[in-house]
Amino acid sequence: MNFTDWIGFIGVFQILLAYLLNILGKLSNKHLVFMLLNVVGASMACLASILLNYWPFIILEAVWALASLYALLSYKKQ
Repeated sequence: MNFTDWIGFIGVFQILLAYLLNILGKLSNKHLVFMLLNVVGASMACLASILLNYWPFIILEAVWALASLYALLSYKKQ
């Protein structure tokens, strides 16, 4: 695995970890850790997709990161 693969792997792992913890009832989607896992994970996956020049996932992960960032900023305002 090269550097780009590792960035993508770690990013996707964080997104999946947040999802798994949520469906198992261990972490609410309103929890700060859930939002951070999604923002950081989606950003890393987006970066890996940029490095690979793979547009479908650049768009997917960029939107995911922005939506997660919006949720995080909304959380900070509460």
